Amino acid sequence: MRAEDRQRAIAEVTDRVVADVLAEQAAGGRTVEDWLQDAIYEERRRLERGGDGSDADDRRFIESVRHRLLHASEPEREALLHEVVHHFACEIAGNFDPRVYRFATSVVPGALALMLNALSPRRLLERFPHLPSLSTNVNVRGAVDTVRRLAERGTLILCPTHLSNLDSPVVGWALHHIGLPPFLYGAGLNLFTNPLISFFMHNLGAYKVDRKKKAAIYKETLKQYCTVSLEYGYHNLFFPGGTRSRSGGVERHVKLGLLGSGLRAYIHNLRAGRERPDLWVVPATISYGLVLEAETLIDDYLKESGRARYIIDDDESSRLRSVARFMADVVRMDSRIYVTFGEPLDLFGNRVDADGRSHDLRGREIDTRRYVLRDGEPVHDPQRDAEYTRELGARVQEAWFRDNVLQATHLASFTLFELLRARKPEDDLYRLLRTPTELTRVPVGELLAAIDRVLAAARALRDESRLRIDPRLAQAKAPELLEEALRMFGTYHPHPVLQRVGDRVGSGDLNLLFYYHNRATGYDLEPHVLGRPAPAIAPIDLSRRPSGEPLLPPSPPPPPIAPPVPAGREELVA
Repeated sequence: MRAEDRQRAIAEVTDRVVADVLAEQAAGGRTVEDWLQDAIYEERRRLERGGDGSDADDRRFIESVRHRLLHASEPEREALLHEVVHHFACEIAGNFDPRVYRFATSVVPGALALMLNALSPRRLLERFPHLPSLSTNVNVRGAVDTVRRLAERGTLILCPTHLSNLDSPVVGWALHHIGLPPFLYGAGLNLFTNPLISFFMHNLGAYKVDRKKKAAIYKETLKQYCTVSLEYGYHNLFFPGGTRSRSGGVERHVKLGLLGSGLRAYIHNLRAGRERPDLWVVPATISYGLVLEAETLIDDYLKESGRARYIIDDDESSRLRSVARFMADVVRMDSRIYVTFGEPLDLFGNRVDADGRSHDLRGREIDTRRYVLRDGEPVHDPQRDAEYTRELGARVQEAWFRDNVLQATHLASFTLFELLRARKPEDDLYRLLRTPTELTRVPVGELLAAIDRVLAAARALRDESRLRIDPRLAQAKAPELLEEALRMFGTYHPHPVLQRVGDRVGSGDLNLLFYYHNRATGYDLEPHVLGRPAPAIAPIDLSRRPSGEPLLPPSPPPPPIAPPVPAGREELVA
């Protein structure tokens, strides 16, 4: 947020949160003291688990609040509440420095592209005298023109999938590449301590999201900050999955807290009579052929109940050598990262055209203002608004699956892993993953026949606009797809995800094979692997860990699925 807006926003957020708490207390709900006691309890628990000296200021602050609350009068409790909310708001609020943005968007991409391509002199010579560009490896696709036009008419909320800590810089570059202004975005606190990207986190508008903080008043402050920033006209980027996908699959759950900020901002805009009150949601899917932190993420997913880390701050993305090696492999192997912008939605899950008009399932134009009126006035209704946000979340999730780009690594891993499952249907996942390497090998001919069937089924789904496939595989046969997967897997990971030994293909790391397999799940491709009736095997539920522990609280069932977007409406940005 720009410096001239930051202090105003902090004051606005603080006043609103305090007013909401006082209103709840007046209505017979939680008292000011209840909110403060919860904050003290949750913060002390967090700090006890912290174990280092980086939270010393937080410890002093919360102990001061606890001490003063013991004998506080009602006015003093309200003053303490104001102080706590202001403390959290100042911590959350991001800073935007236009000079850093200009540097990041003009110098860094070109320098990074040149540095990476310099690792491959042949590629530099092939392109001479033209300098390399990140667009060689990062492809931006989808409803780009529609998104551009809507950005001029209102405020956008971009909702991407989340696989890697590289997602934020990749999406940031993609937005700049298609000519959009900078977006505010919530970044995990671990990224602000990441030595590689903390400078940019602090100066490119990122606001801090500390997922270790469980205090209700902190969460309310965070949601209100997002709401106010949207009202100020700042485009926002949320990761509704909450954290990086540990399994490697497309997210099965959408966290609705921040997503609901858009509807709150819309109602505030209508009540304030703002000239451009509209906000729209743009789903986006990020697809990697190789994922930087794949080993750490899948290991975390496979941990037993209660032992997994929701926040990982010591993975491959925090190590310069790992990032440099990964990026070098992306360039050397001519790997692709696809950023696909889905069809924009209004805050109720309806499709939106380039002029900002909403349309229902039959294509009829809708006046969305009527959704939030009561007696002719726009009002907040928590129960109604929560249902609207659930419907929106379901539509975002549908778009993620529809715009997921399956690459050779995903399809080959999916096919081999499902062949191994079919061989031992009685084994649970943990037992299957402990299979010795030599027992994972299948005849090349058997694998190629299965890949052919899976690829044909995936292409049929692509033709129905239910998924996407790497354009480089448009005419590929199974041998070409397998060769591409073997080539890509042959460099980055220390143990080969796929390896050919004579006339057989197996896996040197079943955990990673499972990880890349998961990106192709959710499309009912499993029956096509064998091409014949097979023993019934329960599909893997990626919304839970293998131990049965849910990754996130279950979401309500989604509303009916909207008709797919015609494939011909896609635009590709070189």
